[in-house]
Amino acid sequence: MDPAVVRRLVGDEGAAALATAAAQPDVDSLAAATRLRRDHDPELAAAALQQVALRRRARTKFGEVADDLFLTADGLEQASRPVVSQWRAARFAERGVTRVVDLGCGIGADALAMARAGLEVVAVELDPATAGIARANLSPYGVEVLVGDAVELAADLLGPGVGVFCDPARRTERGRTWRVDAFRPPYDFVTGLLPGRVGCLKFGPGLPYELVPAGTDTTWLSVAGDVVEASVWSPDGTQEWVGESGDRRAALLLPGGDEIVVGPEPAAVGPLARFLVEPDGAVIRAGAVDTLAVRLAAHRLDPQIAYLTTDEPPDTPYGVGFEMVESFPWKEKVLRAWVRDHEIGTLEIKKRGIEVDPATLRKRLHLKGSGSATIVITPSLEGARVLVVRRLEVPSRVV
Repeated sequence: MDPAVVRRLVGDEGAAALATAAAQPDVDSLAAATRLRRDHDPELAAAALQQVALRRRARTKFGEVADDLFLTADGLEQASRPVVSQWRAARFAERGVTRVVDLGCGIGADALAMARAGLEVVAVELDPATAGIARANLSPYGVEVLVGDAVELAADLLGPGVGVFCDPARRTERGRTWRVDAFRPPYDFVTGLLPGRVGCLKFGPGLPYELVPAGTDTTWLSVAGDVVEASVWSPDGTQEWVGESGDRRAALLLPGGDEIVVGPEPAAVGPLARFLVEPDGAVIRAGAVDTLAVRLAAHRLDPQIAYLTTDEPPDTPYGVGFEMVESFPWKEKVLRAWVRDHEIGTLEIKKRGIEVDPATLRKRLHLKGSGSATIVITPSLEGARVLVVRRLEVPSRVV
C-alpha cells in the first residue's frame, strides 16, 4: 500500500470510507466496489474494502478487537495472537523492564500489548506504509513509531536497562524460510541483541534446534493446542534445568499457563499399555516428550516416535489421552477388512513414523456405515500397528 493512501485511510476521510465498506456484505464484490466509488476515489475505495476484508479475517486471531485495528496482509499473518503478546509483555515486566524497543514492529500487535501492560515502548519499522499502519494502532497508547532500518537505529535506542523485542521477517518470494541469510533483520544481528540485556526473539514454531542460540531460554508456545511460535529469551539466571549447551527449553500452554521444562531424564521404550498419550505439539517441538513420559510414569512406543503409553489413565494438560480398544498389525488390507466388518463410515486417522497419507488412505478404505472410530498408525516394539482408540474426556491438571 502506498504510504500516502495509508495516511488517508487512517484519517477522517478513511473513517467514512471504512464505515461504508464495513456495511457491505461481500467486500470482494463488484457491488461493494461500485458503492464505495460513489463517494471516494478508486485508491481509497480499494484500500477501505481491503482493510475491512482483513479485519474480518483477523477476527479469528484478534476477536472483536480486529474491527478497531489497521492491518496489512503480511502483518496479520506474522502478528502474535493477543494471549501470546500479553504473556510476553508480562514477562518483560516481571524481569524489571520498564522500556522496550520493538525492532521490526509490523502492524504493532506486540508493541500494543506491551504498552497496555504499562511498558514504555519505542517501535521501529522499515516499511513506511506498514509504519503508518502501526502508528495508527499505537499512537493512542503513546508509542513512538520510527521509520528506518533496525540495524542502523538499534545502537542509539538500546541504552542500559532497555529491553528489546524482535520478530525478524522470515519470508522470501517462495514463502517462509529458515535460510538465515534471508532473515530481515539479519540473523547474526538479531541473536546478537540478547547478551547483556533482557531480550526476546520471536521465531516460527519450526525453529531448528541448531538455530537456537546457546545459553538462551526458549519456550515453544501452544494456544488451545495450536503451536504458534518459539520465543527465545536472554537467560535470567533462574532456570530450572540447563542443558549441555547451556540453554533452557520449555513448552508453555496458553491460555492456561501450564509449563513443562525439558529435563535430563530419558524415557524408557516399551510395549503397548492400556492408554495412549499424544503430547501437545509444543511439548514435541521443545523436546519435552521424555520429560512428560517420566512425569506420567509412561514410556515411548518407539525411540523416535512421540506417542506415549501407560497403564494408568493420563490426567495432564500436556497431551490428549486415549484408551486402547483394539490393536492389530498395520496392513492396509487388514484395516480395510476391519473397517468393513465394523461398518465404519467416519474414521479419524492419526499417524506418526508411517509413510501414508491419511486423506488418501481414507478414500481407499471405502468407508461405509453408521459407525465411527479413531485409529492411530504407529511403529512400536511389535512392529507397525494400528491402534483403535477412544478419546478420554477427563479434567486436565498440571502433572
